[in-house]
Formats: sequence, structure tokens, C-alpha cells
Amino acid sequence: MTQIELTTHINAPIERCFDMARSIDLHLISTQQTGEQAIAGRTSGLIGLGETVTWRARHFGIRQTLISKITEFNYPYSFTDEMVSGAFKSFKHQHIFTAINNQTVMQDIFIFESPFGIIGEWVNYLFLERYMSNLLQKRNGVIKETAEGNCLVN
Repeated sequence: MTQIELTTHINAPIERCFDMARSIDLHLISTQQTGEQAIAGRTSGLIGLGETVTWRARHFGIRQTLISKITEFNYPYSFTDEMVSGAFKSFKHQHIFTAINNQTVMQDIFIFESPFGIIGEWVNYLFLERYMSNLLQKRNGVIKETAEGNCLVN
């Protein structure tokens, strides 16, 4: 298993940051480079506990479909999404929010396991961990920019 931890400081209230992080629409903006689409389940707006979303995107030149579900939800402090089906053997993404003086510290803990045993471990080592970290950092940058701005996205 591989674990990626990221911390993003955002000059915005915790509720706004929490909502930006669970916004399907904002997620689509942050993943434009992969042509990501929400094709089933919750396809726009704010995802909540027990809801699923089916994503379709192109990664490494391969069209992929992934279904994730919100398995934990504690507004506005944390939520967790987990893969139901997709290219990974498994993944769990915890989103944790802490308010400090009308600012927010957003923490991501992304744990994933690649399929294909030892081959998957090599793929992780060679490029997948870095690729996933870059995707999450880009997403967090879009959340930060939107939450700190005057733009309202659901």
C-alpha cells in the first residue's frame, strides 16, 4: 500500500473549504487535463454520505472508469471516499479540515494499492505515486484558489 499525505493552507472558512472539496463540479475543473467526466450517481453539486459517483477519464492514454462512494461524513471536519470499483486494487481518500482563525488547514490522506502484485509495486515506485500526488496537488490548488476567491461553485 502507498500513502500520500498533503496539507494545504486556505484563507477561507472551514465550511466553504469543505464544500469545495466535495464539489463534483470543482473536481471536474481540476481534472480537465484527463477529460474526466462524472457519468453516473452524483454527477454535479455537492456529494454526501452514502452517495456514489462514477468517473470516466483518460490516464496514461487508457480510458478508465472508477466508482467511489462517500463512506464517512462529519460536516465540516472530515469525509472519506473509497473506491467501489476501478483500476486500483483499493483506495481510500480521507479529507480532514481544521479551522484556525477563520482559515482552514485541509489535509488529504490518500491510501491506495495497485493491482498486479509485484508489477504494480514497480509501477507505483516508478511513476504512479508521483502521478497521483501531482493530481491531488493540482486539485487542492483549484480548491484553494476557488475558496479564497469570490467564485461560487457547487
